[in-house]
Amino acid sequence: MSKQVPQVDTLFLHEQSGDYVAVVNRDGSRVFRAKLELKQTDAGPRPGKLRVQRGSSEELRDPDQFVEIARRADRIRISEQTPSSSRTELREMLDGYQLDAKVVRTCRLCASSGRYSPITSETAIDAGEEYICPDCAKEELERELAFHGDLTGQAHDRLEDLLLEVQDLERITNLLKGQLDPDLTKFDEISANVEDVETVPVDSLGLHPGVQNLLEDRFEELLPVQSLAVQNGLLDGEDQLVVSATATGKTLVGEMTGLDRVLDGEGKMLFLVPLVALANQKHEDFEEEYGDLVDVTIRVGASRVRDDGQAFDPSADVIVGTYEGVDHALRTGRDLGDIGTVVIDEVHTLKEQERGHRLDGLIARLKHYCETRAERREAYDGAQYVYLSATVGNPSGLAESLRANLVEYEERPVPLERHVTFADGQEKGDIENKLVKREFDSTSSQGYRGQTIIFTNSRRRCHEISRKLEYSSAPYHAGLDYGRRKTVERQFADQDLAAVVTTAALAAGVDFPASQVVFDTLAMGIEWLSVQEFHQMLGRAGRPDYHDRGKVYVLVEPDAAYHNSMEMTEDEVAFKLLKGEMENVRTLYDESAAVEETLANITVAGTETKRLNERMIGEVPTKHALGKLLEYGFIDGLEPTDLGRVVTSHFLAPDEAFKILDGIRKDTDLYEIAAELELHGDEE
Repeated sequence: MSKQVPQVDTLFLHEQSGDYVAVVNRDGSRVFRAKLELKQTDAGPRPGKLRVQRGSSEELRDPDQFVEIARRADRIRISEQTPSSSRTELREMLDGYQLDAKVVRTCRLCASSGRYSPITSETAIDAGEEYICPDCAKEELERELAFHGDLTGQAHDRLEDLLLEVQDLERITNLLKGQLDPDLTKFDEISANVEDVETVPVDSLGLHPGVQNLLEDRFEELLPVQSLAVQNGLLDGEDQLVVSATATGKTLVGEMTGLDRVLDGEGKMLFLVPLVALANQKHEDFEEEYGDLVDVTIRVGASRVRDDGQAFDPSADVIVGTYEGVDHALRTGRDLGDIGTVVIDEVHTLKEQERGHRLDGLIARLKHYCETRAERREAYDGAQYVYLSATVGNPSGLAESLRANLVEYEERPVPLERHVTFADGQEKGDIENKLVKREFDSTSSQGYRGQTIIFTNSRRRCHEISRKLEYSSAPYHAGLDYGRRKTVERQFADQDLAAVVTTAALAAGVDFPASQVVFDTLAMGIEWLSVQEFHQMLGRAGRPDYHDRGKVYVLVEPDAAYHNSMEMTEDEVAFKLLKGEMENVRTLYDESAAVEETLANITVAGTETKRLNERMIGEVPTKHALGKLLEYGFIDGLEPTDLGRVVTSHFLAPDEAFKILDGIRKDTDLYEIAAELELHGDEE
């Protein structure tokens, strides 16, 4: 008596090494596999031997079982890869039992492994000399990926999606070798979007003649974002949060009202930025553009051990400074005179873990300083605040928190293509060279050649990339002197340069009319870019008066990180940035941040500290912070102790202060204490 044979759906037959693989599939799962040998009889070919495979072993069965299996099958399929003579032999054998079979196109790799994988024009993947099924193509891709480091799940998914879309394995693996196939590297396209705004004629502004004449010499009408600011009370002294993309002219909003108020005797202008490099550049720009009208000085944060003020003149008409530089002046009781306008650029810094609470505190302390001064001086009415950002996730909420009118202008005047390609450190240089050449060799409908900004994470890397580019290029970073940077800007504007290579840290200050932006890395120094920073930088690609479209290329090194403190890898970060939505700007306080800002507020405002804490954007646990300050000996009542003044003037977190004190008590060398602080900072 023969053994019971299970009900089956499909019997698949494939020639292999002179024998036939017989596979039974039910609902896509293999339930039976055997090797079948045919023998020649007077009636034609018939089953001779049947070896059923059980794991690594084989079990000899009655060949009649094959006939029973074949008769129970809903359908019988013969692989197209089976040679013609063998297909004929199989058909003759099946005809002897009045069974029909159909020849189907299958994956050879699957068939050789005893799997039934029919493929069609919709599913077949071109693997060079043959077509294979999607599963085998994915396995081949996995083997290729193994040579290029470990990719994250999102990177895997991206490549697999492309593989199924284009059905060409070689084109996908070529992406891992740095080949630039625009159809495959293209991640998405951001459509052009132009907002209709009634622009304001410059001659209608009625500004101080010094500013009015300067603006009339430059243009006839304000740009849309500037017009919206004026229409929303800019020149009436209203506080404003101006949110608009890079290169739309929002910086002039702050400059326009600030200079007007300076020249009308309503107080000086503070123009504040997060980084020393940006402050230096803005100071140089102000000197060049407005030096004939106003006195300009700079105030940047000095080291924690020494403050030389960098020739700071607190009586100047315009103070360009870093957040920390001006905050240091407040914390140490410097008299800044009457402040008429405070322009805070990159206000989305409020959300950053380390600098966010300091900017939050600085805004509160500046408002306290101006209000206190206005109470004492009848001729002074306080300051107007203009907050600028290219990227904010919650503009309405932030404007409400800042008590400012929202001026939001969302425009993308030309479409923007975003591309992703994978490359290791050595391949990146070759890709950048190809991209720069390809772009510079193209000309827009307006007659401009394509030019490129390459962003990288260090000054050294700027020079390294620039030297390797075949077309004319130049490094551009804060380490270059003013004259050299201006020369590069002029050469780029005159289209004498195909590319500039700049640091991500200087991204906010770069204003080149580029058609293409290339990310050599996704790091800023030793930190990954945020979604805000990434969007601000890519927004520099494409200008309406120059280009038909902008292009962005993100060069991703699989499994790469640029510092041991980086928890994510570059491929993880790439898709987070490309898919990420703009983060809400809000300031979060841990105990250390709460203690630092409360101590600074006590130093500046004394008994008004609670009011300052309450007006800050983040929620500061004031009672808990005061308890810690008393415990640490940083305050006596609502007055800072000598120790507290030192701690706040050097922007020390409590644990850093205690490390210094402990080192001093142990008579540790000062350089060792400083090194310990730096090491501690790296570990965090």
